[in-house]
Amino acid sequence: MCRAMADEGFKAFEATLKKAVAAFRDAEVPTLLGGSLAIWARGGPETRHDLDFMVKPEDADRALEALVDVGMRAERPPEGWLYKAWDGDVLVDIIFQPRGLTMTDEVFARGETREVMAISVNMMSLEDVFATKLLALDEHNCDYSALILRARSLREQIDWDELRDRTEEWPFARAFFTLAEGLGIAQQHPIVQQDADREHRRVRLVD
Repeated sequence: MCRAMADEGFKAFEATLKKAVAAFRDAEVPTLLGGSLAIWARGGPETRHDLDFMVKPEDADRALEALVDVGMRAERPPEGWLYKAWDGDVLVDIIFQPRGLTMTDEVFARGETREVMAISVNMMSLEDVFATKLLALDEHNCDYSALILRARSLREQIDWDELRDRTEEWPFARAFFTLAEGLGIAQQHPIVQQDADREHRRVRLVD
């Protein structure tokens, strides 16, 4: 019974993905698939959570209208950086102002097109996906376990130096890298190692 319910849930998730991608294409709204599904599509752990689509701020209203036109129920939450659309029980997030990332032509140029669930989908670059997840961590949302699991599964595909450089000013991201380096998932930043060596050279024993 539980397996049947899980299969039905996945079918609904897949159907919503295909419906959303088709709606955006018909409305000529550029989007990038982000979030956990963009990680799963590259070989990460399975997910059945929300569908995250990234758009430019000027395209956000058109993106929401496109989903409403195919029968989804719109929601404009007070946060002001995303819209939501419900396709039955499946939630689609339209994100136009993710923390630490401005949605520009450059972000779209870094993306890539892959086949996901038998359809062609434009996806965020892996570094952009992880950067948005790391920069979204705060005192109220600080679950490293899922991030570590996803990073471990894709560690050979991630440009760790780029990701670290983009997020190193955020303390919650630095804590993630401490865990990732300690577990052997991410290599220590060469610049950090050089700085550490210089610090050691400054200390000399004097007889």
